[in-house]
Order: sequence, then C-alpha cells, then structure tokens
Amino acid sequence: MNLLLPTHRADPPVPTNLPDIVPVRIETELGGITVALDHKHAPVTVTNFIRYVDDHRFDGTVFYRASRTPGAPNHGFVQGGIQHSYRLMLPPIRLEPTTETGLLHRDGTISMARSTPDTAMGDFTISVGPNPGLDAHPDRPGDNRGYASFGQVTEGMDVVRRILARPTVAQEGRGPMAGQRIEAPVRIISIRRAG
Repeated sequence: MNLLLPTHRADPPVPTNLPDIVPVRIETELGGITVALDHKHAPVTVTNFIRYVDDHRFDGTVFYRASRTPGAPNHGFVQGGIQHSYRLMLPPIRLEPTTETGLLHRDGTISMARSTPDTAMGDFTISVGPNPGLDAHPDRPGDNRGYASFGQVTEGMDVVRRILARPTVAQEGRGPMAGQRIEAPVRIISIRRAG
C-alpha cells in the first residue's frame, strides 16, 4: 500500500537564534541571487521568510511578475513566491513598515508582497532601482503603510535585471498587476540559507 506523504510539514518550526544578518541563496533557472536578510531590524519578516526557506516551500515556485516603472523600463521590481498556494502558505504576519525598521526600498531591496496590511505570507519582491513608493508614508491618506523590506541583494542583480526584462502579457492581470504577468515565469529551483 502506497501512502502519499505531505510535501511540507503542516507547521514548520519557528527558527530561533537567528543572527543579525541571515544570508540566503536564491537559485533560479537564470542564475543565482544572494541576499542578506536583516533579522536585527526586521525580525518578524525575516523569521517568516526563513520558515519558508527551511521547509523548502519556495522550491519549484517562480518569479511571475515584472513591474517596470513607466518611462524607465530598466527600473521597477520583480515578484516571486508561492502565489497564495494553499498547499504552501503559512499564516500571515504582522507588517513591519519602513518607518519601524528604517529599511527603505533601494536598488536590490527584498520586500514582502501583500494585499492589505498584515497579510504577507510567502510572496516577495526585489527592487531594481529605488522604489520609494513602496515605503511607508504615514502622511498620505488610505493604505499608506507600504511594504516590509527585510534585506538586500549582495550578488546577482544581473539575474534580477534579466527577470525584470522578461516579456509580459499585456492582456493579463487587473489593477496594479495589469500587464505585469511574466509570459514565461522564471523557475525558482531552491532557496537555502547560505554560508
């Protein structure tokens, strides 16, 4: 009798004793990206990301979005991760806004994607060029808390730029996602702690 075992533990352990900086390596079909995660300034976000990493939940997912800045197609951000897969998701986490962490969206910043505040799970972005629009702006009306940046690319921005340049499908997506779906998503082979 063959029993199908779950691909992932139902509730992976919460990592403890993480160092101030946690290096991770994102291996994609276009090459590798190394990121230094800032646990000292964004502990909730980094701990959440490492839970996905340690449980291999990112393995086989994709970079599926290329958001290019109008008039500056070499700037913007790419987005990848679990795409709200029920099989892969963990409970959402508290938003750590840039006003709390001091980690602004600069070239190479990794940040958690979200819909409304406190809904980030296993989807993330990497900025190409500065993206101050993703920072918290408490002086503005509406949802002004921005996105939780939690680290910086230290190697492999050439790979990120190649992902940003991938063709997108103009007819797909709604709202801010309109025309940003990558036609041939870039496979994430694995994400692991490095060093």
